[in-house]
Amino acid sequence: MNPLATPSQRLQLIDQARHQVMLEGAQRSADVAEWVTRSWQRCLQRGRRPDERVEFDLIETQRQNALKEQHQALRSAAQAEIQRLCRAISGTHYFALLTDASGVVVDVGGNPNHRDRRVHAIARIGVDLSELSVGTSAIGAALGEQRSVWLHRGEHFFNDTSVYSCAGAPIASPDGRSLGMLDLTGVMTVERPELQHLVSLSARSIEETLLGLQPHRLALRLN
Repeated sequence: MNPLATPSQRLQLIDQARHQVMLEGAQRSADVAEWVTRSWQRCLQRGRRPDERVEFDLIETQRQNALKEQHQALRSAAQAEIQRLCRAISGTHYFALLTDASGVVVDVGGNPNHRDRRVHAIARIGVDLSELSVGTSAIGAALGEQRSVWLHRGEHFFNDTSVYSCAGAPIASPDGRSLGMLDLTGVMTVERPELQHLVSLSARSIEETLLGLQPHRLALRLN
């Protein structure tokens, strides 16, 4: 990403990268991160097309109830941090999503505007936002790459998801297992790559909360 590009130039560079990779078959483009092109290529290899409709499917109700129960510890540990994070970004029109390790939404924060169908499509518990389901996104990328990411508009694979701008960071259990990820998403909003840093800090805070809940005699904090 060119940090000196204007918002319109940034979108033009993304369009140029999409043309190079999706139409010309280039293996990578200097205009987007390598992990973005890798994700695009995986989608293409699965036979997906950018102009396909994305359904944002909900898992069945029985699985939704089981999902809430299964991830109650994660949701409880994340609740206060998500509230704090959403207060910090109030006025930006971004909202928070918490997913499990498979990319299914287990909690939503930040009072998303459900009157906007594009918001409502993803801001629901039980929506599968994995790469297999919705293509390239901050959700699939944070879980797949196990690192914090920023994704803007056309860097998403499908045209239907090119209205979103997202920051995401993975969340690990105290023993190092992937538990899920924390995401901040805006719809047709100003690009805010600094949210990548904020969401990463919040994910680490959630991990510390989970660690503190483990049986222990001594807590040692290092700066």
